[in-house]
Formats: sequence, C-alpha cells, structure tokens
Amino acid sequence: MSVPDTETPEWLAGDLTNIAFCWWIERCDGVAIGLTSHDRDLVIDHRLYRAAPGMVPSAITRGDAAGGGGMEVSGALGGDSITEDALIAGRWDGAVVEVLAADWASGAHLMLGGGSFGAVELSAGGFSAELRGALAILDAPVSERTSPDCRAELGDMRCRVAMAGRRQFARVAAAEGRVLTLDVPEASSNAYAEGRILWFGGGNSGLEDAVLASSGVTVTLRREPRFDPVGAHVRIEQGCDKRLETCVGRFANAVNFQGEPYLPGIDLLTRYPGG
Repeated sequence: MSVPDTETPEWLAGDLTNIAFCWWIERCDGVAIGLTSHDRDLVIDHRLYRAAPGMVPSAITRGDAAGGGGMEVSGALGGDSITEDALIAGRWDGAVVEVLAADWASGAHLMLGGGSFGAVELSAGGFSAELRGALAILDAPVSERTSPDCRAELGDMRCRVAMAGRRQFARVAAAEGRVLTLDVPEASSNAYAEGRILWFGGGNSGLEDAVLASSGVTVTLRREPRFDPVGAHVRIEQGCDKRLETCVGRFANAVNFQGEPYLPGIDLLTRYPGG
C-alpha cells in the first residue's frame, strides 16, 4: 500500500479546500476506468476520472494495521462503470486500485494509497471492496505444506509438461446447465477433466471456468456459465487430477511431481507399538 506524503501541500493547508477523491482501477483483462466523487468529470495526469457521486469521501477508511485490509472502498452500482453483473462474474477480482485526493480546481493531487481488490460484497444498490496492500503478502504461508497430491499446475514452470497439443479451440454449439456441447471432439476419453476453459466472445468473454469432466463433444463445468454461452468460441485445455499415478501413466513426468505420495500420515502417530 502506498505511503502518503508527510508534508502537507498548500492546497490542503487553507481554510477552504476543493478536495475530490479519485479512484483509478485496472482490471486483470486490461480494462481501466477512473472515477471521482466530484460532480463533474476530472482530468488528472492525462487520465479521465468520470463523475461517480455515489463514491463519497466517507467511503474510505484508513488504518495503521500492517495487514492487507487497511483500506476499504465502496460505492453505488449503476451506469457503465461498475455493474452488478460484472462484479458477480468476477471481472473486478484482483483489480489494481490507486486512490487519490485531488484539488478539482487546479488538478493538484496527493496519493492516498492503493492495492488490489480483495473481498467484494454486494448490498442494495451498492458494493464495498477490501483493498489489499503490498503488506498482504505477509499473510501468505512461508513454505508449502506437504501433500500426497501434486502442488504444481499442469504446464507451469514446476510441472514442465509441454501444453502444445493439449489445447484446442472450439465453439459452443449447445448448452444445458453446466454441460456444454462443442463442435470439436476431445482427443482422448475425459481429456479435459480438471482442465480450464477460456471464453472468447459473448457475455463470458475474458473469463475462465474449471472443467469437471469431458466425454466426446460434451464438457461438464464445475459451475454454470455466468452468461449465455451458446455460439461463443472457447479455448479448452487438458487438466490433471494431481495424482502420482496420473503423472506417471499419462504424462510420464514423475521426475517433476511436486508432492509426497509416500510420506507417512498422521495415522502413524496413533498406532500401537508393534502394530
């Protein structure tokens, strides 16, 4: 989280000030918007901040805690800025946020803080989001826990399985709940189980979903698509159930297995001597 300047600017030192709060928000898909609590649009550092009166100064709370929840931002839903459907779909998850205090008359401004969107809560006609600062990384575990299953993701730097040929593009021909029918069959039985599907076009464009199972031209997702998927193009990739047997038999990649399948479990401590 950014540290505010210690010296008070001249435009904040007077008895009468022209303060407006500004938010610059960049989503993970590259979409960026600027919002301000002022009643008209502002241009600061060549960035356009659109008027969003629902986001008022009292919507920001600062604290001196070292955790990631030292700031919170809230506002009203509506218009083309932050909509309820986009929040529910997860388009704003992890968005990077900068918060400014600006003099709307001169354009002078002061950085108040920043971070990324954490937990987002919806209320009647509005939303509130926790801002996670840089110190939130201190809440993460220092080291990984042991597990019988692999902790790597298929195709990442630790797994090292080549994903060329394990992805394909298709079009959704039909959909019923969580079950999609594609126009391209899978290469092998249940190849896309535990895999991912990336949406191109339509209301789900830019979003990802987890695949539960696949069979022929049908794919079963872990959750229903957020919006109507019929006709949309997708990129679907194979997955892994993270078991050693699968790593050996399907991918021949036991040397990169990131788990401890033969590590004794807690039941070893409960056995009787000689048992």
